[in-house]
Amino acid sequence: MGDQTLKVVIPMAGLGTRLRPHTWSKPKPLIAVAGKTVLDYVLAQFDTVPSDIKTELIFIIGPNQEEQVTAHMHKFYPDKIFHFVLQSDMRGQSDALYQAKQHLTGFPILMTFSDTLIETNLDILSDPNFEAGVWVKPVPDPRRFGVTVLGEDGFVTKLVEKPSTIENNLVMVGFYYFSKGSDLISAIEEQMRRKVTLKGEFFLADAVNIMLERGMKMQPRQVEAWLDAGLPAAVLETNHYLLDHGHGTGPSCHCENITIIPPVYIHASAVIKSSVIGPYVSVGAKCEIENAVIRNSILDEGTIVRNMILEESLLGRQVDVQGKAQKLNLGDNSGVKH
Repeated sequence: MGDQTLKVVIPMAGLGTRLRPHTWSKPKPLIAVAGKTVLDYVLAQFDTVPSDIKTELIFIIGPNQEEQVTAHMHKFYPDKIFHFVLQSDMRGQSDALYQAKQHLTGFPILMTFSDTLIETNLDILSDPNFEAGVWVKPVPDPRRFGVTVLGEDGFVTKLVEKPSTIENNLVMVGFYYFSKGSDLISAIEEQMRRKVTLKGEFFLADAVNIMLERGMKMQPRQVEAWLDAGLPAAVLETNHYLLDHGHGTGPSCHCENITIIPPVYIHASAVIKSSVIGPYVSVGAKCEIENAVIRNSILDEGTIVRNMILEESLLGRQVDVQGKAQKLNLGDNSGVKH
C-alpha cells in the first residue's frame, strides 16, 4: 500500500426503518449494545489494520445525522480523522459510495456497513498482491443473502444477490477491500450507465461484478463471527454474543440487595435496588432500576425501570417504565406506567 492513506468508508445514510422507534431520535449506529454503541464496535473492526497504514474515516450519512455522529466522534475518538458525505436520496450502496468519490479516487478503500459486525484480522492489507477482498461466511441456506462464486483458483468470479440455489454458500457479510478506489468509482459509473439496479437501487455487488469483468483479482476472506444490528431482535442477539465474548462487567454500580446472573454489562453510574439482573442484560449510564427482574434486554442511558419483569426488551435513552411484566421496544424519551 506504500504511503497511501487507507480510506475507511462507512455508509449509514439509511433511515433505519426496521429499528424504529429508536431511529426517530438517533442514527442507527448510535444504538446501544453491550455497553457501547454499534458504531464503537464497527470502528473496533479496524483495530487490526497494520500500524504503518494511515486511515481516514468517511461517513456517508443521511439528513440530520451529522450532529450526533460528530459529537460521538469528538467525545470518544478525538484523534481520528473523519469526513462526512451526504446521501440525500436513498439510491443504494453504489450511489452512496459515488457521493464520496472525491475522497476515494486514487486511494485504497476498506468498506463496511454500519449495522453489521465481524471479527477479522486485517494484516492482509500489508500484502502488496492483495488487490481486492470480500469477507464471507459459510451458511447452510444462503438464498436470502448475497453470495460469492469462486473459480478453481479460489478467486471470486462473480457476486450473486439472493441466489435461487444453495451450492454457493459463502455469504457476503458487508465488508470489502479495493486497492484502487478509482477502479471502483469507474465501475459504479458503468453500472449507472447500464442502469443495473434492484428494486430501484444500485447495489455494490453489481459494481464489483463489472470490476471482475475487467480482470480484478478478488479474494474471499472467511470470518467466524458475523453479527447484525439491523433489527431489534438482532440487536439483542448481538448483545448476547458480545457479553458472552468478554464485553460484560461485574456489578460495579450503586447496588443494594441485587442478584446478578452473568453475563451482564452494568455501567458504574447505574443505581440498582432490590432487583435481579441477567443474564444478557446491558444497563447504560445513569439508569435507575428498582424492584425489577430484567433478562435479555438493553437499557440505554438514563432509563428508569421500576416494579417490572422485563424480558427481550430494547429501551432507548431516558425511558421511564413502571408496572407489570411485558416485552418492550421503546425509543428515546418514552414512558410506560401502570
